[in-house]
Amino acid sequence: MPPTYSLDGIEGAMLLTPAASVHTFRMRFAIDVAYLDRRLRVVALTTMPPGRLGLPRLRARHVLEAEAGAMAAWGLRVGSVLRLRLDRR
Repeated sequence: MPPTYSLDGIEGAMLLTPAASVHTFRMRFAIDVAYLDRRLRVVALTTMPPGRLGLPRLRARHVLEAEAGAMAAWGLRVGSVLRLRLDRR
């Protein structure tokens, strides 16, 4: 059974790959966006309100999306390197 995602109370985060930009068209809430290079190092962070088109980041190869405020709560900042763990439910 494939994993399910809740959009109104986002749990965790969503990794988009390959990706260098995102948009929030048709979304009802703001999201945190982390742009990651090929080594999963954060090259840029932003909070995007609904209805916006994010500019592509030159070195970005992946984009991590999460509920607004989540990345600050996690202590994520430019220069952080991510380790990913797959949840195989």
